[in-house]
Amino acid sequence: MRPLVSWMTKSDPALLEFFEETGIAMPPAVVSYNIDGVSHPTVKRRLPVLEDHGLLQKVDADRGYYRITDRGRAYLEGDLESEDLESS
Repeated sequence: MRPLVSWMTKSDPALLEFFEETGIAMPPAVVSYNIDGVSHPTVKRRLPVLEDHGLLQKVDADRGYYRITDRGRAYLEGDLESEDLESS
């Protein structure tokens, strides 16, 4: 089971799932255009937070592209405990 910890929102798992399913790096505008139920302002606000906690990686700082990390995949697979997420 995937834990939701204090810094996470209910949209975070959906964002990570979208990155995992597509398998490509994307900027916030592309994510928000293609994902249902998560607004563009939310995507722009949440991607840096997911990066700060090691679940996403910014791969092009100039254009703002992100991709999922191995840690993000471990979260989706249920391999991270709440303590692992809180301490990052």
